[in-house]
Amino acid sequence: MASLEQLLGIAAAVVLIGVLAVRVSVRLGLPSLLLYLGIGVLLGESVIGIEFSDAALTESIGLAALVLILVEGGLTTRWDAVRPSLGVGIALSTVAVVVSIAVVGVSLHLLLGLEWRTAFLWGAVLSSTDAAAVFSVLRGVGVSRRLGGALELESGMNDAPVLLAVVLLASDDPITWLTPVLAVYELGAGVLIGVLFGIGGAWALRRAALPSTGLYPLATIAVCVLAFATGQFAHASGLLATYVAALVLGNSRLPHRGGVLSFAEGTGWLAQIGLFVLLGLYASPPRLLDAVVPALVAGLVLILAARPLSVLVAATPFRMPWREQAFLSWSGLRGAVPIVLALIALIEQESAPQARALVDVVFVLVVVLTLLQGTTLPRAARMLGVAGPMEPREIEVDAAPLDELGADLLQVRVPVGSALRGVYLRELRLPRGATVSLVVRGEEAFTPNGETRLRELDQLLVVTTAEVRGATEDRIRAVDARGRLARWHRPADPRGRGA
Repeated sequence: MASLEQLLGIAAAVVLIGVLAVRVSVRLGLPSLLLYLGIGVLLGESVIGIEFSDAALTESIGLAALVLILVEGGLTTRWDAVRPSLGVGIALSTVAVVVSIAVVGVSLHLLLGLEWRTAFLWGAVLSSTDAAAVFSVLRGVGVSRRLGGALELESGMNDAPVLLAVVLLASDDPITWLTPVLAVYELGAGVLIGVLFGIGGAWALRRAALPSTGLYPLATIAVCVLAFATGQFAHASGLLATYVAALVLGNSRLPHRGGVLSFAEGTGWLAQIGLFVLLGLYASPPRLLDAVVPALVAGLVLILAARPLSVLVAATPFRMPWREQAFLSWSGLRGAVPIVLALIALIEQESAPQARALVDVVFVLVVVLTLLQGTTLPRAARMLGVAGPMEPREIEVDAAPLDELGADLLQVRVPVGSALRGVYLRELRLPRGATVSLVVRGEEAFTPNGETRLRELDQLLVVTTAEVRGATEDRIRAVDARGRLARWHRPADPRGRGA
């Protein structure tokens, strides 16, 4: 057995290699998850010789990593961006899942001769798009907010109903009329738990006045993980509770929000690296050769029939143009989630020969589809005419409470492409009780006046009383979006006087 220093050394080396692999993947145009899987395979029994075959441990670590990935996805998803896509996103994560399971199940029963319940189990495992793959690949593709929002919502929410389907089909429990009722309860209760934890967590963090800024990211992630645990204890969907709680928190006025998001992003990357390396370590390359043919058959069914038909059924009622539907069909990226789901099925059906085969098939299929879809997604967006210039990055307003003074300190960075560029400070017209106390421009810091003109990448320190903090943030965001015209939409001053 390896010593502690050996384990720590291997883990540190893997993380460093994984971080460098992100840069390599960008240059090569390959999704980074493939490189992580490759690292795991190299470390495994067939190359370096590390033996690891604990399916239960892999499944447990996989679920834990998925929770952290969903936390990062929810915290970094802007509600304004996904709100127009809410209906489509919900349909893709529910109706489309049912259609995909049905199409894949029937097709694999006919083509591969699988027993009906096993065929639908394979369909359920393969129907979930992967949050890590979508969040990492999609945000580098310039598509509309509606289209990108629909895919982000789908990948964040569809894990919950798919997990329910996999557990149901992998067990020996009979399917009765109560089954859909229980499914609705689990999903509905998961959403409710997520909303409650998100609202309660945001309220508590704003009033906590913690002694160290580094505690805010830890507390935020802990709230989301606690939502998952509560959901599981309540026999609801813990994954859905996690994503909804993170979505609510990410769109609240959190203290030190920039630091929270940066920490969550780093945690998400760490979870991705660890998860995909572990899955590569668990895989057995000699056994994967036998899974190539059924994986290709399942992949063709998924790409040519199940995904397009499920998108058609889910998106047509929302009058989504065919070009956007075609892009949605090609954007159903698979990653770690199907492999983790296959491991759940393996644990539930240890004696079934198809259970081990399913894990191998899914592993091969994830690699093939990621190579095929992940590398061609930007080109597909351009060919279908849904690609466009990347939207300017939304302004980040980082807040630190000054508890004893009853005030807040806002740190604002003017992003590239912001309408704040060229605006004079007097044109900001902040609410009474708020003032820009410092401007940092490059290596220079100075006290501004009303004639100071803002530039891109300027950093502003805004001191505001607690009661006008919300109006101050709203005002800054309005000018960031609409520039000088936003003066006609100035927020009302809580003291009854315009600024």
